[in-house]
Amino acid sequence: MRYWLVMPAAGAGRRFGAERPKQYAPLLGRTVIEWALAPFLADARCAQIVIALAAEDVSWQEVAGRLATAAGRIRTVVGGAERSLSVRRALGALEGHAAAGDWVLVHDAARPCLAQSDLESLISDLGTHPLGGLLATPFADTLKQAAPGADPEVAQTLERAGLYRALTPQMFRFGQLCAALDAAHAASRFPTDEAQALEWRGARPRLVTGLATNVKVTTAADLAIAAGVLQARHA
Repeated sequence: MRYWLVMPAAGAGRRFGAERPKQYAPLLGRTVIEWALAPFLADARCAQIVIALAAEDVSWQEVAGRLATAAGRIRTVVGGAERSLSVRRALGALEGHAAAGDWVLVHDAARPCLAQSDLESLISDLGTHPLGGLLATPFADTLKQAAPGADPEVAQTLERAGLYRALTPQMFRFGQLCAALDAAHAASRFPTDEAQALEWRGARPRLVTGLATNVKVTTAADLAIAAGVLQARHA
């Protein structure tokens, strides 16, 4: 099979608390985004990668220089103020290349620890699915809902059965994903992931269980966890 990859990377990552966005944070000799791209650059099934960057991005060219051998497979576009706008602009760059029924994978630039086994599970489980789905991991912790107030207190304990943490990649048919995002934006709605846009249209994306080690780098502590995961995996 063939698929296309979209990577939203236009966020400023203010919670990360560094001068450069989190996707450019150094991580074991590379940047976070280079680790995030690595599984797809090594996969012959990935036809092309489109990365949505911030208009003021000054760090990508340095990364692109290290990825020069893959330059023909990577395109960049200017992203939007919301994640879903960045994804839609990247999808727009594929129009005329991707067919409506083609698969598109959307992966976070701040997820450097995607395991090859998870990528294979996603592709094999969804290969014949009419819509698509996403990697997700079941909640293992007890969930507490906080009561409103400056000093949070527990309002109630939530039932965790059937709850999952959404991960990426998320994998959907090109035409359906474009239509779902267009409908959301026309209604001034901005989904926090691609699956939500399709859910709003009544679709039910499939959940493919993935590893909890597929961490998203949001804080400096997450970066340390990601380093530990990668070191253990490559030991």
